[in-house]
Amino acid sequence: MAGLLAALTLAGCSDVSLGPSTQPAERPPATAAADPTAPADATASSRGTAAPPAPTASTDPGPAVAALDRLVVAGRAPLTGYDRDLFGYRAVDANRNGCDTRNDILRRDLVDAVVRADGCVVLSGTLVDPYSGGTIAFERGAATSGAVQVDHVVALADAWQKGAQRWDAATREAFANDPLNLLAVDGTLNAAKGSGDAATWLPPARGSRCAYVARQVAVKQAYALRVTAAERDAIARVLRSCPDEALPPPSPVTPRRATTGAAPTPPPDGSFASCADARAAGAAPLHAGDPGYRRGLDGDGDGIACE
Repeated sequence: MAGLLAALTLAGCSDVSLGPSTQPAERPPATAAADPTAPADATASSRGTAAPPAPTASTDPGPAVAALDRLVVAGRAPLTGYDRDLFGYRAVDANRNGCDTRNDILRRDLVDAVVRADGCVVLSGTLVDPYSGGTIAFERGAATSGAVQVDHVVALADAWQKGAQRWDAATREAFANDPLNLLAVDGTLNAAKGSGDAATWLPPARGSRCAYVARQVAVKQAYALRVTAAERDAIARVLRSCPDEALPPPSPVTPRRATTGAAPTPPPDGSFASCADARAAGAAPLHAGDPGYRRGLDGDGDGIACE
């Protein structure tokens, strides 16, 4: 912790098509509930709420600055093999409540949301945008839905380059549909962010930056994703103004322990002598930027060694 505080000195991802998605069969609207992203045993809501969902953890997750100090710092691997469809965003019902992910988040984040009779699809509402601080009137439609998009706070491409290459399909789907990593935001700002991390993009509303980077830290800690040195320093600069900023609580689908995305531990000399050694350590395949990677192990020069 002392090392991080001494170093403190602001700076992802665009939503997919906002057109109609496949919905469950029509059913009568359900009674109100606090969190529409909760699993199926919770009731659904036909009206939105301005309040955030109730915490799902009984203990204080702790300050973001302490969690940042625990993240693995390493280089960025290449995007080789990346495909957004590998993450299954909106293609699965991760919390098993019968509704797709985008509409779950819209019902959670919009104020005065009007929901279709099926209890899932949001027809209209008002977003108090966390990135700009402005207010956006949302109305569902081919020409209007894009005004409000659902952002992966830690972008899918960023995750791929910092550990997600090693995940199985179930972990990728959980990550892409985890409400902890999703916010309804201004569509224009979401597009501007792209797949940037905190070193390249921060919300224009300075008052939102502490909560934004704390959420990124929470997601990266939960899914054992790495940060680059520049990213770590950018987050640290933001948290200097709010050293007591707490991590947001996990969602019902957030892993309660780290997945297999952490950087492998290289041998003392900094790289593996052979691919056999890398495999024995459970580190293969190695991507450029991973601890233990060296070009001599990458026979075809594609940035992935010991495939």
